[in-house]
Amino acid sequence: MKHVLIIGYVWPEPNSSAAGSRMMQLIEFFKAQSWSVTFTSPAQRTEHMVDLAAFGVDSQDISLNCQSFDAYIEQLQPDMVVFDRFMMEEQFGWRVRQQCPQAMTILDTEDLQFLRHARHQAHKGQREVLPQDYHSDLAKREVAAIFRCDLSLIISQEEINLLTRLHKVDRQLLHYSPFMLEEQVLSQENPDYEQRQGFISIGNFRHAPNWDAVLWLKQQVWPLIRKALPGAQLYIYGAYPPPKATALHDTKSGFLVKGWVDDAIEAMQSARVCLAPLRFGAGLKGKLAEAMICNTPSVTTDIGAEGMQTDQAWGGAIANDAEAIAEAAVELYQQQALWQQSSIRGQENARQLFHQQQHFSALADKLAQVAEDLAAHRQQNFIGAMLNFHHHRSTQYMSQWIESKNKLAHLQEQQQQSLTPSQGLSQEKEQD
Repeated sequence: MKHVLIIGYVWPEPNSSAAGSRMMQLIEFFKAQSWSVTFTSPAQRTEHMVDLAAFGVDSQDISLNCQSFDAYIEQLQPDMVVFDRFMMEEQFGWRVRQQCPQAMTILDTEDLQFLRHARHQAHKGQREVLPQDYHSDLAKREVAAIFRCDLSLIISQEEINLLTRLHKVDRQLLHYSPFMLEEQVLSQENPDYEQRQGFISIGNFRHAPNWDAVLWLKQQVWPLIRKALPGAQLYIYGAYPPPKATALHDTKSGFLVKGWVDDAIEAMQSARVCLAPLRFGAGLKGKLAEAMICNTPSVTTDIGAEGMQTDQAWGGAIANDAEAIAEAAVELYQQQALWQQSSIRGQENARQLFHQQQHFSALADKLAQVAEDLAAHRQQNFIGAMLNFHHHRSTQYMSQWIESKNKLAHLQEQQQQSLTPSQGLSQEKEQD
């Protein structure tokens, strides 16, 4: 049995974020290939994290800047290591390559962090994204990690096009791997128009694009919808709502900030229209995928729909200003025939985009292709070999310096605690 080690940026929370759902889909893929899976993370475990043991996955806490990881992975000797976002590759990649040089290294980008950051900066500056925004320090770090790995899983075709066009990443180093949903999920039965009430907006509040969308809804979009539909209500769900979010709750205007929801699918099925006015971001939007499979028409922006469109129309509407978003939302809410047409189209788009069997098969073939002659694959990636050569040294020395500094601080703390009260007082007088 082959063994894959996943180094997670956080512990998976599939009910909190699209990233958590995506990670569980990857775990399901490896289990379907009869691989043994171990999940590790330096992050703190959380109340909303999934029970990995229930899925037959081992778990282990690991530490940053600590040689204990070296001993751990040397003993584990995985056949493959998956880095969850480029920050984990930066922290642990050199250690993996030192202790397990034959292990295939995979980077799961989730979405391109530098792309989301570039759009966020442009939005804050009230301007269009400029070419230099795609060449930020964050972009250099993330693209370098992509080159250093044997393969990177990219969730959106738009992001693959960006990497190959602007950053000249070899297409052989990238694999398109979107959401991977089971057939029963893609074809589930959902409530019809008459059985639904209200609007829904959902998303982890720690994710900046989601928080911005909630603010835009509150300040500009919802007042327009409420004016046309005086009795309408908007239910806003999401994990980790901060006080500034719950303070927006207003029963009088129908703007209801609910926070955490145990069953996001049930919440989406009960709503008539999903609102996702995202003004920046990257990757694929889990909330819109959920709307598709729940037959819930959605109103979003070009950013929201990016990477999620097919050769047929969107299951709802795409608009980029408050007035157009509100108008489309009201029409979908009131016009049953339009709602039903959009509802069917959304689920059809999801089937075309996210069919699990199709993407499981493609990913298995790609991994087998790379593994068949890993040495030759790496030899063709000279830029990656060059970056690994320098990264091993610069990151290794920095990490070892931090580790030594932490050890020294720990020793000094132990010495201080071992002093008697009189010795401590004597030392303080000497220092004075």
